[in-house]
Order: sequence, then structure tokens, then C-alpha cells
Amino acid sequence: MRIDKYLKVSRLIKRREIAKRLCDDGDIKINGKVAKAATEVEEGDTLELMLGRRIIVAKVKAIRPFTNKENAAELYEIVSDSNQERNSDDD
Repeated sequence: MRIDKYLKVSRLIKRREIAKRLCDDGDIKINGKVAKAATEVEEGDTLELMLGRRIIVAKVKAIRPFTNKENAAELYEIVSDSNQERNSDDD
């Protein structure tokens, strides 16, 4: 399944358009490599999403063409969810 569709189906990202834009900007990585929107994602892959200062690392547990909201979290496992510290040179 394409990464942009997977992010939408799993509800890690709300809209496929936004997922595509994040991929185009280089903010999505699969197994440490920058992913294009058409990059295929497979079970066991590690995803890194850079959303502003927030970085989410998730492991793909399952791939389904669609799922409901209640079961979407079963498609992945959050490995880490952190905020990057800003460098403050204004001190």
C-alpha cells in the first residue's frame, strides 16, 4: 500500500492530501529513508513522521485497505512520540 494512503487509513494523518504534502517535503521516513507518496509500506516497517517539532515513530503492524476509527490504532504501534527542543540563542 502507498504510504500516503496508509497514513490516512491508519489515521496517523487526517487527510491523504496532507500525507502526500508531508512526503513531498521530506517529513516522512520509512526505515530511515525519506519516502515519496508512492513508496510502498509493508508490515514491520518503521515510520518516522516529523510534524512540526513533534516526531512520531511508529511500527507498522498490519495493512488494510480501509478500517473504522475504533480499529485504526491496531494498524500500528507507537514506538516514540517526542517534541524536539528548539535551539534558543536568544539567552
